[in-house]
Amino acid sequence: MFGGKRIVKQAQVANRIALERWWDELRASPRAREPGRLIAHGRKTYSQNDEDGIVLEIFNRIGEGDRRFIEFGVQAGVECNTALLLMAGWSGLWLDGSDKYVEAAKGHHAVAVGQGRLTVRKAFVTAENIDGLLGPWVGGTADKPASIDLLSIDIDGNDYWIWQAITAVRPRVVIIEYNAAYPPPVAFVAEYKADRVWDGGNYHSASLSSLEALGRAKGYALVGCNLSGANAFFVREEELTGPDGQPRFAAPYTAANHYEPPRYDLSGLPSGHPPRFGVNAAPELASRGKA
Repeated sequence: MFGGKRIVKQAQVANRIALERWWDELRASPRAREPGRLIAHGRKTYSQNDEDGIVLEIFNRIGEGDRRFIEFGVQAGVECNTALLLMAGWSGLWLDGSDKYVEAAKGHHAVAVGQGRLTVRKAFVTAENIDGLLGPWVGGTADKPASIDLLSIDIDGNDYWIWQAITAVRPRVVIIEYNAAYPPPVAFVAEYKADRVWDGGNYHSASLSSLEALGRAKGYALVGCNLSGANAFFVREEELTGPDGQPRFAAPYTAANHYEPPRYDLSGLPSGHPPRFGVNAAPELASRGKA
């Protein structure tokens, strides 16, 4: 029995080493090192994959604004795209459709909730109710949308339709899950169903090409994807260049240029220790990008 446990442990260590090597090879590739690309900056702290590092790099380039975020589909709030920002002193709104996850997120982040920096609400997000959920929190309407720094959408199904429906808030940066099974130039959007729940299959969300087109229609440019082929990153078109007129990201801002294929096995790399949350004793040391 002990020999079997040792073999399992050795296999786990070997798998972790292989995954780390794969990450390193992808980040060091000539493509990743091209000027303006984001993928070499990817790192995981609380995100599922390398989204944390990419988010920090985007705001390093465009500068921070009000340091507010919205994310839905956070589950227990221990592996999502905005937990690191919360620990860095940002404030935000989390939505999830599960009572269990909402209570777990409130428990994990009791300090931030108590400080008034984090609001966690139960909501099953639909295209019909999304503006009503977000508008009161951000103080925005369709006629006068509110500006925040970041919106993250990951609900494994109606992502495209939810982003299309949002008018009460105009974030500077949008993270949205895409379906990497459909490479450019394939246009694919899963049929909208208000009660859709992901069944584990590959009929969900939308292709990167379809999200690129939607983003462009809403005034956003696609600036990158993460290496696992799960999330796409958009910024407002007015954020693409700095005061000196130089581009901040890798053009062209197209699916063909920024598509990353499905590398879902990369998700198997843990961050090293189970996630824990409390008080950041030095929030003033958090990265503050300059425009």
